[in-house]
Amino acid sequence: MSDQIAFSEEQAMLLDTATEFCRKHSPIETVRARLGADQIDAATWQEITELGWLGINVAEEFGGLGLGLSCVVPVAESMGRYLMGSPYSGAIIASECLATSGSRTQKEEWLPKIVSGAIGSMALTEPNGSWLLDEIGAQAVERADRLELSGTKCFVTDADTSDFCIVSVNFEAQARLVLVKREQIPAGNLHREVVIDETRRSYQLDLDGITVPLDQLLKGSDFQAIEFASLLLLSAEIAGGLVGSIHTIVEYLNTRKAFDKVIGSYQALKHPTVKILLDLEAMRSHLYHAATRLAEGNTDEAEVALRMAKAHGSAAFAFAGDRAVQFHGGFGFTYDCDAQLYLRRALWCQYQFGDEAYHRHLLEPMLLDQTG
Repeated sequence: MSDQIAFSEEQAMLLDTATEFCRKHSPIETVRARLGADQIDAATWQEITELGWLGINVAEEFGGLGLGLSCVVPVAESMGRYLMGSPYSGAIIASECLATSGSRTQKEEWLPKIVSGAIGSMALTEPNGSWLLDEIGAQAVERADRLELSGTKCFVTDADTSDFCIVSVNFEAQARLVLVKREQIPAGNLHREVVIDETRRSYQLDLDGITVPLDQLLKGSDFQAIEFASLLLLSAEIAGGLVGSIHTIVEYLNTRKAFDKVIGSYQALKHPTVKILLDLEAMRSHLYHAATRLAEGNTDEAEVALRMAKAHGSAAFAFAGDRAVQFHGGFGFTYDCDAQLYLRRALWCQYQFGDEAYHRHLLEPMLLDQTG
């Protein structure tokens, strides 16, 4: 496997711009004020749209910048660092899904809309909790040039404000994808979920009673592309979350005193903090290696790097969040302590699209010689 990691001028520029943007628009006070909000911050979303971030990975012929998915990583990383809650990742994955699985007509209709600020969401997870995207219980049945949907999806983020949702269904004994417009979802079919990460706006989507025209069935069904895009953005968010966790930890260790010494001077707190920093550096190496391989179109090496990034990052972020809470002592276990926000985000990211044990299991045959 090649160990080359590319970091382009475009990525560096986007990282600087996105870091400053998120620092300004998502300070911890704003994050707390938005917890449990029923609507997204429309003004911030408009600014994100005007910056062109929704078109980073969209081809120029559809109004995007054509920079590829790898250039989305710095933006998602910055959002993770500042715990910004937005539909950004969902919209990017939806556009990637349309680019790889949509027909020409579907691309021409929806990709320019996403670039212009339309919100897309993905409905892939079901109550059984399977991380295999093509193992689907939801059904689609064709009746008179329409599709009748049935089943239940969960963890559909920002579904209530999405302009459309891409749903995975079982159609004619095959795993397929169907685009459902917001106006085609009855109001009673969406139910707000209580999830560990309160910066998320997550919904259960009941498909029973929803019918859509047959031409909203996507032409293809590239679930690998969806998984790769999801793992890349989740890993970027985790890398950013690790940076935020470290800053939260170091600030407190250099402020709190015990026995007339700042607690950061004690080795029992220094060593775990250094471990978190080393985990961050290793995780970012996996992340940008995966982005580099994806940009080159090397899917085999990209898969290895993505799964390594997600496995390493899931464990590292959960550890960092836990240490952040513990290091704050009794205050750390209260709702007023900001450390718990990072721990909640870590636990959400850890179990989306597979935890560390799941990805290590899949990595085993990829990395170890099975012939002997």
